Amino acid sequence: MEKIIERMQSDQDGVPVKTVKSFMSKIPSVCTGADLIQWILKKLEVEDINEAIHLANLMASHGYLFPIDDHILIVKNDNTYYRFQTPYFWPSNCLEPDNTDYAVYLCKRTMQNKTRLELADYEAENLARLQRTFSRKWEFIYMQAEAQIKVDKKRDKLERKIVDSQERAFWDVHRPPPGCVLTTEVDIKKSMRSKKKEADRLAAAPAEQANKSSRRQSSVGNSISEVEELRTLDNLKKEVDFLRKRSERHTIRTSKVAESFLNYYEQYVEFDALLTPPEPSNPWIADNVEFWESEKTVRDIPSRRVRRWAFSIQELLQDPAGREHFTRFLEKEYSGENLRFWDACNELKSVPQKRLQQRIREIYSEFLAPGAPCPVNVDSRVMSVVKVNLENPDRYVFSDAQEHIFNLMSRDSYQRFLRSDSYKEILAGAKKKVGPARK
Repeated sequence: MEKIIERMQSDQDGVPVKTVKSFMSKIPSVCTGADLIQWILKKLEVEDINEAIHLANLMASHGYLFPIDDHILIVKNDNTYYRFQTPYFWPSNCLEPDNTDYAVYLCKRTMQNKTRLELADYEAENLARLQRTFSRKWEFIYMQAEAQIKVDKKRDKLERKIVDSQERAFWDVHRPPPGCVLTTEVDIKKSMRSKKKEADRLAAAPAEQANKSSRRQSSVGNSISEVEELRTLDNLKKEVDFLRKRSERHTIRTSKVAESFLNYYEQYVEFDALLTPPEPSNPWIADNVEFWESEKTVRDIPSRRVRRWAFSIQELLQDPAGREHFTRFLEKEYSGENLRFWDACNELKSVPQKRLQQRIREIYSEFLAPGAPCPVNVDSRVMSVVKVNLENPDRYVFSDAQEHIFNLMSRDSYQRFLRSDSYKEILAGAKKKVGPARK
């Protein structure tokens, strides 16, 4: 394709390139779409005009030529003006650009008060997205854009027009408008390099290929049989299962992970004794354990502990005072057996081996057996799993039922506890105790 482009730009028999005068200005170094199609028909001996248009569209889609007034890289057989791309921006001469370069380009466009450089709607959306992504280094991007503008101002007016259009066409290839095909998904430079190496290797060693051909033919039968043995049906099934698991694996963007870490830090920064000085003082610094003792007590609870209960049910159950108040609340709602069952399942995981079977029977009789004195609410699916596990019981025989009850408490009982008057009274009482001390 690049050989054809070089022929099209030849001074002797190439496509006629000219400077066109418009009403108020000049349009430098352009040719019409009709000239391009006629040159392909004549010089490349293409008989069908549709085939010639298709070839021109391929050249445009890969960025070797472009329309001067449109972001859509196609060639029309009319008097629309086109311009050849400079070899510096050819796909074989440059690697895939990153988003930082694109951000500098869009920022530079917004800083130049010219109608022909106004951003399209999709470019404005991309700029806003890049500003959010590179918010921490946007000042650096802005400085780069300013430096490039200073360099552009030193160019001649017509030269500046050509360079602006060529740069725009380069980004139309690598960041195409919505609905257009991205033709640079494969690294063209790497592909050409590998093809060149292959051609050099074949050209440099024809004798070696001839000498090895006989030996290869003798080993073809053995190699085919070995491959067939390796790629048996079982191996193919394993490969299918592996690929299915890879496709179903849940992945999260790095930006989302970073955002989650930031939210976690902002939520817990108040409770980090090294980042936010607590009252009383930090035991690691002041050599005073009063702070640790206050975290264990179930009376005179500080407001910072009570507010932490609202983060999650795990935070509530880890705090001795929080667990005590939550237990009282569950007893009032006649659902205290849920927490007792959950605690019993946790206790089962550390029971001595000689008492394991007896403890399993006790938990089942108390919470899950027909007519149990403290039945917990599990559905038929979970109950059937528990019965299957009881045929060969171990420490995790009630794991499904425990997870089901924990989710039930987390979605239902815990949410009602946070909305209850008892929690609000505890929180208000803790704030009143803290208020006068700070004054």
